[in-house]
Amino acid sequence: MVAASTTPPARGEGVADAVGPRLRALREAMDLSLRDLAERSGVSAPMLSQVERGETSPTISVASRIAAGLDLSLSQLLRLDEGRHVVITPADQRRTRRRRGHVVEELSPPLPGQRADVSIHTLAAGAATGAHDDPPVHEPGSRETAVVLEGGVELFIDGERNKLGEGDSVTFDADLPHHFENNGKADARLLAVVAAGLRRG
Repeated sequence: MVAASTTPPARGEGVADAVGPRLRALREAMDLSLRDLAERSGVSAPMLSQVERGETSPTISVASRIAAGLDLSLSQLLRLDEGRHVVITPADQRRTRRRRGHVVEELSPPLPGQRADVSIHTLAAGAATGAHDDPPVHEPGSRETAVVLEGGVELFIDGERNKLGEGDSVTFDADLPHHFENNGKADARLLAVVAAGLRRG
């Protein structure tokens, strides 16, 4: 988390004025309920609701906790580090999740209206994606393209097994039941791009 080295809002310009609508859009883009975000941030659901509606202005400390709950820095939450339509995510500030040998690094920021997600997945030997606490299968019509950066993996989709080696790529309907397995002896790394709602019919 990057320390907040930004200038505080001017008098009369509450943090909620800058973050309220954006907070709701980001929360919904990450498919989080108010209760989910409350658990992740330590800020109560009623307080979050008031911030989203612009009814209260949180302190910088509370705003920082909300940002942490969204896996963002305070500057990213307030859009203070964005230039025009460019959002830079430094390598050491990637949103990262770890689950039993599966590490996910999100490369694309959770912007409102985002329709594509880019991520790097690292699978330890014997590990797999698609655990019971992984995100659900993608929305209807989604497509995914994955490139094997290192090692080798097997893609299991809709009852079929597909073996992929280093440098291989695959594109498939991401709304079908699927998961990747690393049955090798070394770590495997994948670059995955999921585009929502592209397929028709």
